[in-house]
Amino acid sequence: MTLDYGEIGKRIARRRKELGLKQSEVEEKADLSYKYLSNIERSVSIPSLEVIMRLAAALDTTPDEFLVGTLRDDDPDWKTVAEPLRTFDTKKLSLTQSFLDWLAGQEL
Repeated sequence: MTLDYGEIGKRIARRRKELGLKQSEVEEKADLSYKYLSNIERSVSIPSLEVIMRLAAALDTTPDEFLVGTLRDDDPDWKTVAEPLRTFDTKKLSLTQSFLDWLAGQEL
């Protein structure tokens, strides 16, 4: 699966505008540097998983809304899994990504 960073940027911008927030407000909430969100929204910069997680928390949503264009807030199982990710630091997010990559390749 290839990620479309242009679409990811558009989804982030759409969510920000739905909430009536300025880029600078979201950057402050997500602890991003000045103009970085603008670069992400215009697909000039490619955000890391950690940045996507911080943006999801700042924009009160889940990362899948940005990554695949779906919001699964109505699914209690999804929320149970996704909520703890908001508090993970870089090391925990990296480990989680490694596990998810491994899990995706498993036949269950």
